[in-house]
Amino acid sequence: MTTWIFLRGLTREVRHWGSFTATFEHKVADARVLTLDLPGNGDLNRLTSPVRVEEMAEHCHAALQALDVARPCKVLAMSLGAMVAVAWTDAHPQDIDSCVLINTSMRPFSPFHHRLRPRNYLPLLRLAIAGGTAREHERGVLRLTSRHHVDSEAVADAWTRIQEAHPVSGRNALRQLLAAARFRAPTHKPAADVLLLASTRDTLVNAACSRALADAWHCELRLHPSAGHDLPLDDGAWVAEQTGQWIEHHRRQGANHAAGDTGR
Repeated sequence: MTTWIFLRGLTREVRHWGSFTATFEHKVADARVLTLDLPGNGDLNRLTSPVRVEEMAEHCHAALQALDVARPCKVLAMSLGAMVAVAWTDAHPQDIDSCVLINTSMRPFSPFHHRLRPRNYLPLLRLAIAGGTAREHERGVLRLTSRHHVDSEAVADAWTRIQEAHPVSGRNALRQLLAAARFRAPTHKPAADVLLLASTRDTLVNAACSRALADAWHCELRLHPSAGHDLPLDDGAWVAEQTGQWIEHHRRQGANHAAGDTGR
């Protein structure tokens, strides 16, 4: 089995993956999924969120070591989680050999107004610091992040239960926003193989950010035509299919190279 580490984004936790983890394990050959929370989210909501992505990456590195999992692993991560994956891979290349990064954005490759569309500045600030019920908060998040499920009562109900059970403090939400805003990715591609997935109708982060990253790192980019920022929610089957195809392509390339070396 191949161990996949899943990392979620800003104020989200492992339960927000919903049925996607089962979909992924079903569609991606030999996949075994482990989900990690970032400090301040989920079961770790009592911790203070670091204001540096690199510190979040060190937390993930330590968590993986504690699990005593065979390395290297593969990582699928979105948004802020994808930034953490890049910092983690750069600092500890022995941990990870492949990354699937979803709807992410990073300095120095993209300007801030692409990394976070200006129309979302005030709504995000309100979500981070304003009051209101858990359901009102989660409905607001759903409006920002989904195109296919924006009016789904089932998703709103599920997310409300998560928020009520493991609330993320406004202080931690702001600290995570700060960490994402200040993170600067390495100009060189990490040693791991990288696949970028992005949604052309993402209203939170401009897909141009993924295009810029693909150009800078010379890695593959695949675009979804209709999903929103939360691509695993809007079309988890597509994410799993693209990942499975990419992994199989790399496996065949490796086998061909090995056969070529043997024939010399």
